[in-house]
Amino acid sequence: MSRRFLPNRPFPERKISHINFQNTPTRTWQDLKKYKGKIKGKLYLTGLPLSSERKPGFLTYRLPPWKVLSSKMLSEGSSFLKGMVLGGIFCLVLSLLGTFRPGIPSQIEHLHHHLKPHSKEELQKLSQTQMSELTEQVRVYCIIMVTPKILVHWAAANDTWSKHCDKSVFYSSESAKALEAVDLQEQDEWVRLRKAIMHAFKNTGGLRWFFVARPTTFAIIENLKYLVLVKEPSEPFYIGHVQKSGELEYVEYESGIVLSYEAMRRLVEVFKDEGKCPERSKALWKLSEEKQLATCLKYSGVFAENGEDAQGRELFNKKSVGSLISDSMAQNPSDVVETCCSDMAITFTGMSPSQMQVMMFGVYRLRPYGHNFHDSLTFLPPKGSDND
Repeated sequence: MSRRFLPNRPFPERKISHINFQNTPTRTWQDLKKYKGKIKGKLYLTGLPLSSERKPGFLTYRLPPWKVLSSKMLSEGSSFLKGMVLGGIFCLVLSLLGTFRPGIPSQIEHLHHHLKPHSKEELQKLSQTQMSELTEQVRVYCIIMVTPKILVHWAAANDTWSKHCDKSVFYSSESAKALEAVDLQEQDEWVRLRKAIMHAFKNTGGLRWFFVARPTTFAIIENLKYLVLVKEPSEPFYIGHVQKSGELEYVEYESGIVLSYEAMRRLVEVFKDEGKCPERSKALWKLSEEKQLATCLKYSGVFAENGEDAQGRELFNKKSVGSLISDSMAQNPSDVVETCCSDMAITFTGMSPSQMQVMMFGVYRLRPYGHNFHDSLTFLPPKGSDND
């Protein structure tokens, strides 16, 4: 029998390499036709001739075009799905590796997770001398992180609430001629925050409470002082609006972060350990500075605490007053005021500079004549301040 080669056709071919003539009694082309029912296609012999010598050869077949197309689509679709699954698993592993911090003390007992101020009844038990001493001791260093890109908010914060801090320092990514600030010469937000914290700790001037904020935050410093009034700054406190990401609890940056002197001391100390608290993250994608701060504090045994009033309402708000009122009107129309905001709220965010000026008027200047608020304490402004 003469050689019969595969005709030159545009259809793809499939080889069945396990049919080897050397291991079968096949002699003739007609005998090969018995395999046709198994492969559902046209049979061709390629390579070597059939002979009594039983030389190795291979059986090939060709599928019709519509079968070739559907087979190809299924094959490519299967490969695509496999790629997506493998890619997802790969990203998940990298994410775990990037955020994994071995050795973080997760089993340390946390005694004060929800922090609330003293009640008026408790304050009334204190003598006038004790209350006067407390108001003198609770003094706040405000660390305000700014950039020239938000110069308008920077100017608004400088002209409004920051005047009520016992010491307020603006830390900038670069120098700005319009407003005074400490030029850290750093664009990376996490590195800049680290440098600002270290600078503030070295220049504390006897102040024992620290408030970290952006200029887009509006803060009522007197309410902050009331929250920490009977708290010891020699204990590690890290307070604000707490959020959770996986196993990590962190204080949201936008609504302000309160740190005690002891928390600052531990934080500055852990900054020296690049293994626990790296200045430059080696992960494929960076954690936000608020999460990196929480991770470093957790290594130091300092845990996030949510600031709340006696009714459990938030003191550190991540929305503006207007947004909170709108939400309350939609969700609780019969009791808008009580469900909206705490009357001892410390921060609000998401306000324009003009809205911050209006807040100053409402909080510090507008007063009903002859009304006594019956406050047990008076927080006097720092000496030389031009606050309201």
